[in-house]
Amino acid sequence: MYSEQNVSGRIRRNGGKGVVMSDYQEFLSERDKIDFLIQKGFKIENITENLSGAFVLFKHKENKRRATLHVKTANARKYFSNLLLEK
Repeated sequence: MYSEQNVSGRIRRNGGKGVVMSDYQEFLSERDKIDFLIQKGFKIENITENLSGAFVLFKHKENKRRATLHVKTANARKYFSNLLLEK
């Protein structure tokens, strides 16, 4: 079984499936995806939270395209919450 020690010192196990991202790296990845969608003209339309994170529905301002992002980390959920409060 492969394990990796992340930045906070906890050991994460993934059953021998390769390298796992640290919580911070996963947050950075999710934050970048949120920022990318916002920069491309999408706005947050709906949020559904459950025990596995939050499903954020984005809708484009002009052409009404939609995108859904599964946000798993608590820090990324705080990040998009702050974006909502700023608007």
